[in-house]
Amino acid sequence: MELPEREAMDFDVVIVGAGPAGLAAAIQLKQLAAEAGTEVSVVVVEKGSEVGAHILSGAVIDPSGLDSLAPGWREDPDRPLKTEVVKDEFLFLGPAGGVSLPNIAFPKLMSNHGNFVGSLSNVTKYLGRKAEELGVEIYPGFPAAEILYDEAGAVVGIATGDLGIARSGEARDDFTRGMELRAKYTVFGEGARGSLTKKLIDRYRLNQHSDHQKYGLGVKELWQVKPEKFQPGLVRHSMGWPLPNKAGGGSWLYHFDDHLVSVGFVTHLNYENPTLSPFEEFQRFKTHPMIRDVFEGAKRIGYGARAIMEGGWQSVPKLVFPGGCLVGDSAGFVNVPRIKGSHNAVLSGMQAAGAIHEALAAGRAQDELTSYEEGWRSSPIGYDLKRVRNVKPLWSKYGTVVGVGLGGLDMWLNELAGLSLFGTLSHGKPDYACTKPLKDVTPIKYPRPDGVLTFDRLSSVYLSNTNHEEDQPVHLQVKDMGLQKSSEHDVFGGPSGRYCPAGVYEWVEEGGAPRYQINAQNCVHCKTCDIKDPNQNINWVTPEGPGGPNYVNM
Repeated sequence: MELPEREAMDFDVVIVGAGPAGLAAAIQLKQLAAEAGTEVSVVVVEKGSEVGAHILSGAVIDPSGLDSLAPGWREDPDRPLKTEVVKDEFLFLGPAGGVSLPNIAFPKLMSNHGNFVGSLSNVTKYLGRKAEELGVEIYPGFPAAEILYDEAGAVVGIATGDLGIARSGEARDDFTRGMELRAKYTVFGEGARGSLTKKLIDRYRLNQHSDHQKYGLGVKELWQVKPEKFQPGLVRHSMGWPLPNKAGGGSWLYHFDDHLVSVGFVTHLNYENPTLSPFEEFQRFKTHPMIRDVFEGAKRIGYGARAIMEGGWQSVPKLVFPGGCLVGDSAGFVNVPRIKGSHNAVLSGMQAAGAIHEALAAGRAQDELTSYEEGWRSSPIGYDLKRVRNVKPLWSKYGTVVGVGLGGLDMWLNELAGLSLFGTLSHGKPDYACTKPLKDVTPIKYPRPDGVLTFDRLSSVYLSNTNHEEDQPVHLQVKDMGLQKSSEHDVFGGPSGRYCPAGVYEWVEEGGAPRYQINAQNCVHCKTCDIKDPNQNINWVTPEGPGGPNYVNM
């Protein structure tokens, strides 16, 4: 199909992704320009239908990022975070009971004192409003689908996706060509496993000197509980059951706002058993006798899932390339033991903005923002990540009981003496390479959902308000369907039907043979398929327009 040329618009800075990092960069750019008495044109493109629609997190939020970006936010009547942590609990669970671990056993950096419980989606909505007040243009519902380069190989902007292409690949009557948004600098804040970020890392070999990235899958529900079960400001984490010792992960349960409880479960994606289902492990977790009580008489009102970057300090790639940079979760700034990253996302956006402002003031464009690359490791972001850099590799190598104990010892030594017995450990194999063939494992059988406390995937996806235009090219691209049958199905037993938390993938019998069915309309954009497929045979790309979930209070 021959396509017409795109229309183009020019800006000083284009930002991909209206998450905490991208919006912080936009706000800080406008603030710095105002202080200098100059003008800077900034546009943010966001694939969600509105700012915050695709944002999901636990979330206990370290306010240090917001305090730096918007010092008066706590006095703002429109502030998005109102519930401060008042009680911090940590449980180690077994099949029938568990123990509460004393807070004194944990390093100070693990304390949630001074943090807030709330919705990260609402935080980004708040930042979006602040950005627009400063003159930032925000285009929701326009996914960045292509990177634009100049003849020298520098990034000069992005193109949004075309609209009105049928599943057959032909243009429909409502076809509309995407726009080119050109810039002196382009900031990529797509979140975990961003589709364009992957291309940038490959093209510029940004991970040449870093460890490979590690991931987790966070599955979350939002419940409205009875008043007698509600404890505002309670933060409870757990590890152990239902996961086996060699499969890492853990839970959260947070009480906030109007009798809301955020409950979720993170499964590290380096698990070995292809029959393990992170979604089903989460459902099982809620049935534990130390957990299930809070949901008595409660109503489930929200559901979602997303991948989490877990590589930390040693897995952060080079952040800059000619014409742009990576920020936030695209860079991998999550502190895994703390289960927090939004504060670092905001700080990284601010640091990138500082480097861009400096470059624009000097009349530069499309070069490398070296001050951003050189500065982050000695900044609060680097300090936050370096102290916990060995927790994840120790957990992966030695399992939950021994690995977490060694990780705790390492954090204590880092906090008290600024040193580690282990140096900086490598993560070992990529997550997809950890999956064992079906013949080498004992299959896991999960109980049927009861529809009261435990649920199936489809009723859960309904609560995420997920929607995609059905007559469009499938955005989950299987590179080699023959390999999917001979390996994913025949060798590994079809793990995509288990690791996907949205029921996207199915092997169905047709004419006496298995056929791979992709229910792309269910996709909640968690990117797990792109990460965990054992052959790296699935490529997640942006769908048309504002497709995907529409999270509320998530």
